[in-house]
Amino acid sequence: MEGLRGKVLRGGKVLVLRQGLGILFGLLGTALLLRVLGPKEYGLYAASLGLYTYLLGLGQWGIGAYLVRREGEEGVRPFQQGLSLMLLLGTATALFGILLLPLLGRWVGLEGFMPVALALFLGLPFSLLSLPFTAYLERSLEYAGLARVELLGQVLYYLLALPLALGGLGVWAPVLGFWGQTIFTFLGLWWLSRIPFRWRWDLKEVQSMLRYGLGFSSSLWVWQLRSLVNPLIVGRYLGAEAVGQVQLSIRLVETLAFIKGVSWRLSMPAFARLQGDRRRLAQAIAEAAEVQVLLVGLPLLAFSFLGPWVIPVLFGPAWMPVVTLFPFVALGYLLNSIFNMHSSALYVLRRNFEVTVFHVVHVFLFAGTAWLLVGSSLGPLGYGWAEVVALGSYFVIYRETVKAVGPLDHSVALTWSFALGLALFWPFMAPLALLPFLALALSRSRKRLWEVSASLWFGLRGGRILGG
Repeated sequence: MEGLRGKVLRGGKVLVLRQGLGILFGLLGTALLLRVLGPKEYGLYAASLGLYTYLLGLGQWGIGAYLVRREGEEGVRPFQQGLSLMLLLGTATALFGILLLPLLGRWVGLEGFMPVALALFLGLPFSLLSLPFTAYLERSLEYAGLARVELLGQVLYYLLALPLALGGLGVWAPVLGFWGQTIFTFLGLWWLSRIPFRWRWDLKEVQSMLRYGLGFSSSLWVWQLRSLVNPLIVGRYLGAEAVGQVQLSIRLVETLAFIKGVSWRLSMPAFARLQGDRRRLAQAIAEAAEVQVLLVGLPLLAFSFLGPWVIPVLFGPAWMPVVTLFPFVALGYLLNSIFNMHSSALYVLRRNFEVTVFHVVHVFLFAGTAWLLVGSSLGPLGYGWAEVVALGSYFVIYRETVKAVGPLDHSVALTWSFALGLALFWPFMAPLALLPFLALALSRSRKRLWEVSASLWFGLRGGRILGG
């Protein structure tokens, strides 16, 4: 048992280091690449990548999670079955995307979009075939090798893309970087896992994979429709430059709020242990939401202060519209940091349908508002205001969680989100900018923040095995 624990902790340290290096290297590489490309070229790549990412989510079908969490037989046979299934799903997903390209091209109307999107869609089979290799390494606790391959793939992307961009290849520089990273990651994970390619088709096993994947992925497929708003709505009405600006805003917020995803993954096994005691589960949801809003909100707030100086220095003056858009996107992620604890609890309680209803309402409000506002005089800010309007959907997930676990005390978390949310729009609300820091010094949240932050980071060390 000690051997297993030691291996998890060692692997966890490597993953934490890999995540930190990945964020640092990714921001530096992105800054250099975007200074060379500019918003228009990057926007064309981002629009294509957004569609690729959604197709990748569709094609995964939860097979990776199934392979990590399955019970029973060890060895390579289940993973060979996963490879056979992913070969079919990857090919079918790529063909589906390619068949849609003429329609997507006419809708988006961006010059040069179709060949770039085609180049990315052709990489779908390789990306999806990498999932069984990743699942095998995670299940075997081979985190160090997995982290090395992922980080080296990221390094290779920038080593290819930056010189090519400087050489004048424009949007094709990140495309070729993408292909270098995709092939390197695929071959690296195959070499590490040493799973021999062999066609295997056990109908019973395939049915189990697909049943599990449908239940696991269906609500996520709805939520991931959010990623299509930028390429399909912003791209259609405002062009590639606006897509690039919106995408950089999203990228910055997701990087600063990375702890949200970590907390969500760790919350599921923690909530699973409390599902028999609904009172304690309700208390855990409230406390997790309170701490999460601080861990997500304070880095976002710091960047909102520094953004007017940091963005032109790192990315160049052409990216200054991101300064205005950033607080709107950050506000959406800040509120989500509270209510993703609710979706985690409902997943644990097998209330998948309720989560899906919330996702439908959220995407409807978000995409519908963006459709109405982006083409108006607001321009890219229409995307930001769509994030604000979509906050109303969180009432749905709150109501369903209360039905499932009982009353929830969110007075502290919502107070924090209100203070941080207003301060995000500094300097327009400069007098309120100090409010969260004064509250931190005076409130009971200070002690809980330090306690839960320590627990969270210790939990992160075994996060991959907990989260799957």
